Order: sequence, then C-alpha cells, then structure tokens
Amino acid sequence: MKSNLRTTALAAATLAALGLATTAAAGGRPDLVRAHLDQGRPHVAGELIVKFRDGTDAVAQQRAMGRANGTFRDNLSPNGNGRGVGGDVALLSVKGHRNLADAIAALEADGDVEYAEPNWIMTHSATSNDPYYTGGSLWGMYGDATSPANQYGSQAGEAWAQPEGATCGDVLIGIIDEGYMYTHEDLAANAFTNPGEIPGNGIDDDGNGYVDDVYGWDFDGNNNTVFDGVGDDHGTHVAGTIGAVGGNSTGVAGVCWTVRLMNAKFLGSRGGTTANAIKSVDYFTDLKIRHGLNLVATNNSWGGGGYSQALKDAIDRAGAADILFIAAAGNSGSDNDATASYPSGYSSSNIIAVAATTSTGGLASYSQYGATTVDIGAPGSGIWSTVPKASGKGKNATIVSGYASYNGTSMATPHVAGAAALYAYRNPGSTAAQIKAAILGSAVPTPSLQGKVLTNGRLDVSGY
Repeated sequence: MKSNLRTTALAAATLAALGLATTAAAGGRPDLVRAHLDQGRPHVAGELIVKFRDGTDAVAQQRAMGRANGTFRDNLSPNGNGRGVGGDVALLSVKGHRNLADAIAALEADGDVEYAEPNWIMTHSATSNDPYYTGGSLWGMYGDATSPANQYGSQAGEAWAQPEGATCGDVLIGIIDEGYMYTHEDLAANAFTNPGEIPGNGIDDDGNGYVDDVYGWDFDGNNNTVFDGVGDDHGTHVAGTIGAVGGNSTGVAGVCWTVRLMNAKFLGSRGGTTANAIKSVDYFTDLKIRHGLNLVATNNSWGGGGYSQALKDAIDRAGAADILFIAAAGNSGSDNDATASYPSGYSSSNIIAVAATTSTGGLASYSQYGATTVDIGAPGSGIWSTVPKASGKGKNATIVSGYASYNGTSMATPHVAGAAALYAYRNPGSTAAQIKAAILGSAVPTPSLQGKVLTNGRLDVSGY
C-alpha cells in the first residue's frame, strides 16, 4: 500500500515542486531535461542519448542523426552491446551546435525520434565472534535486544538470532558502483561468478556480448577487470555492508552473511555516465533472465545529473524482471520533493530510495529526504565495512584487505539491499513488490523521519 502511494504521488509532486508542467501535453519530460541543463547539472560535453521510435531502420536513424550533425558512438539498446546503428537507443556525438539544447531540439523535430537527452554524469553518494561487531563499532547492525545502547541500528543482530539465522542461500545482489575487491578476506566466500562463463578462455561463452565477465563487467573501462585497486574502496565498502561473511572471527559482518555478490562497475575516477549506468542495469537484467538467477535487487549508492528517460526505462525493465533498484537519496541535505534527485527519484515502482540515519536515531545532517520521494531511513553515519588498502610503497606496494568507517546515504543503501536478500531467502518466490512492501511495512516509526520519508521510519531487518 505504501509503495503504491509513492508511485502515484511522485511524478506530480516532483514536477509541481520544480514549477514545471505536469501533463503530457505540456511536455513534462522535455521541460525537466531543459531545466536540468539550465541548472548546470554535470553532463558529458557533446554527447546525447537518443531513443528512436520502435521500428525505425538504420537509414532513418542516420537521417535523424544528421539533423544534429550527430555520429553514432554506442548502442544502448538492451543486449545491444555496442554492435552499431540499428538499436532503438543510441549514444551520439554531436557537433556544430551552440549548446546541447539546440541539438536536442533538432533531433526531437524528427518524427522518428522519441526523445533525446544529455549523457549525465553520476557520482557515488559517500562523504566494521567479528571484531568490529563484538567490539561495538558495527552499530548499524545492532538493535534493542543485541545492544540497547545502540537501538537505532538496522536490527540485523536480532534477525541473525532468529531460527533462519543470517544465511541467504542462492540469493544474488548486483552492485552497480565502482568495482569491488572480490578477493577481500571478508568477501571472497560470497563472490558470485557468472555460471555461463569459462574463466580466461577469451570467449563470450554465454553470448551476452561480454568476454570472460566472470565477476561482472567494467563498463567504465570496457573490460572484465571489475577490481582495479584502492580506488575501488566505495564499491568494496558497499559490498561489505550487504554481505561480508559473518561468524568468521574476521573484520565485519554484512546484513546477510552468505548472500552472493556480483559487480557492474560504471563509476571511475571521474564519476560515471548515464550511458554506462544504463548498460549496468541492463547487464543484471539480462543475467537474471539468461541464467535464471535468483537476483532480487541491485544496490545503487550513486546519483547526480538530470532526468533521463533512457535510464528510467532501464530501471523499469529491471522491475519487469522482478529486480528491485535500491538507491541512495543523496548527500546534499536537501528536500528531494522540492528539487528532484536521480536515480532515487524516478517514479519506477521497483525503486526503494534510502535516507541516512545516525547512531542516535537522527536524520543525518547531509542526508537528502522527501516525504513522497524517499522511502525509508537506514544507518549511514560512522559505518565500518570492507575496503582495499595499500601495503608498502612504490613497486613493493600490494593490495590487502582492510576496513574503514564511511558516512553517506551510500552506506545506508546497502543495509536495505542486504535486508532485501534476507527477506527473499526467508520467503522463496517473493516478487519485487512483495519484498519492497515488507521492508517498508516493517519500518520503525522514528521522530526524526516524520514527514521526511514516506514510511516516517527506519529499517528493521527483524520485522518480517
């Protein structure tokens, strides 16, 4: 019931708050795109994402691209894998226009173009018998029974004490982020590998367009090396909160101790693009369908840029495959009902948007919020988790397993992704809608979140 409320209220509330038209006739999506360009939201210079109308052939696509002096760069259609012109969603390079708004107008004047939009730039939303848990540092996993002094955690400790324990069986969570250190001492046992690939043979064994994507794919670097060193700390930190191995007398424990983790890396040193975010979302949707995986959610601790219909369409495709898209609300401290934030703010029914809370039950000062556009709060400040660290210097430096405390809605989001995995294992066959309803329906009413998030409360992993 609550998830339906958000879905129906979101689009109108966001547009109204921006002072934009709310009817299709008034062109709500184009108005949003232009407004976000005028606001200076970061995007890749000279690039556009274009959606052609269904059935448009390559000749017509080339003609339409010519209106904006556009040249083809990449095929963003589901399963397109960059194979050239002919897909219905394309990334273009455009030249000869004073600004992108002119190029968008030129393309949308063509009858074979459904829409055109900037290639927005995204960034991550971040500003540990396991020692960090028994030592009291892992407050986000505690609750009233396990640690009364840390009652504002996710109650994961209470869930672990239940008969089902902290196991998640074959449940898989996709991490769309930076890369993650799948060899980390607290993550290696839960690193999922593509069942359709034979490692290292240089062949695309499962036919998905990606060669040797054993642990996932790096869409930023366009290769199968999803972990590239200490720069992938954010993705590794997220992975640890979802599914670091528990009960191993080592480091930290994730919400679900045996969940399977896989990576689509699209955030690099300069952030990530909408085009690569779309590919990442579709990558997991295709993997689930292609291999019949029990993939229930992706974790999306990132945001930025403006409205993208193409990215929303990819999220909707994931929803049609029963995959939740769990997203960080953002770290600017602003009201997302008043100023739209993406991707957490899309009206897609499979999204759970997450705000960050503190160990004293407050809404974190940096956390974005929204009575209709943010769903729930979760622990986000002072969160210990897994990270890669350098040992030694220069040529003798090696990458070793480490732990660190980070703050952000990035840290809150994986608590919810872990909760989704735990529920999915305990309730086999649950749909994305049922998992979302269970998570939101069990939220603990919290004064600091009243009128700030849809549920007025924070995550309770033990409540379902």
